[in-house]
Amino acid sequence: MRKFANIVFGCMVTAIGLLFLKHTHAVTGGTAGLSLSLSYLMNLPFTALFLAINIPFFLFSALTMGRSFTLYSAGSVLILTLFTGVDSLLPAFEPSNLMGAVLGGMGIGLGVSILFANNSSLGGANILAFYLRRKYGWDPGLVNFAFDGMVVLISLSAVGVTKALYSIGSIALASLIISYFKSKINSEPVKEIKTYAIPGKAHSGGVTLADLHAADDELQPAQAPLAEVPAGSPALYTDGPEGLR
Repeated sequence: MRKFANIVFGCMVTAIGLLFLKHTHAVTGGTAGLSLSLSYLMNLPFTALFLAINIPFFLFSALTMGRSFTLYSAGSVLILTLFTGVDSLLPAFEPSNLMGAVLGGMGIGLGVSILFANNSSLGGANILAFYLRRKYGWDPGLVNFAFDGMVVLISLSAVGVTKALYSIGSIALASLIISYFKSKINSEPVKEIKTYAIPGKAHSGGVTLADLHAADDELQPAQAPLAEVPAGSPALYTDGPEGLR
């Protein structure tokens, strides 16, 4: 339940970033940015294009990333589609280019980072970035930035040079945030599990509780013998088998 709540929250944060970019008539990367660009050029609804473009990427995900990741990602795309669909109910607003780029990049970067941390994505380049991270250890932020840069170049005719420059700045900010949180996730400490080899038991087919106690006694540091205490000295208490002396 907590994982589902995190995914919904990540989609909501991403949707806020996308709406800021949309209302500044800028673009972002990935299939979301490609869908925005095509919606400007073809005058088609963003949600329909977003779903259609993601179909081949989900087929790739099903073949390479497994059922769990694919289902979580598909659910994330549907949730994001629902969140962005409320745009028609919002009052008209037009933020400045700088505000749209900063808030859009922050929203998308934080939202995608939350989804990555919960074994999910938003399809498209996110699936490719997650796959390359898992397979080869590549930085997903850099993979997204490369893919997103190509999307911006494709959309140059739709948004113009000025909007494209702000879009690249927004993509760079989102990629930096994804890279930052990726390194934080990967640097979490791993609990150390200590194992001990018990002489004569490596291939005996089993270890008994008595064997474990015996091995533990062997691993304890040797205790120095107590010095002789003259008669009449004050009592000494030790934690050894002698107790009160």
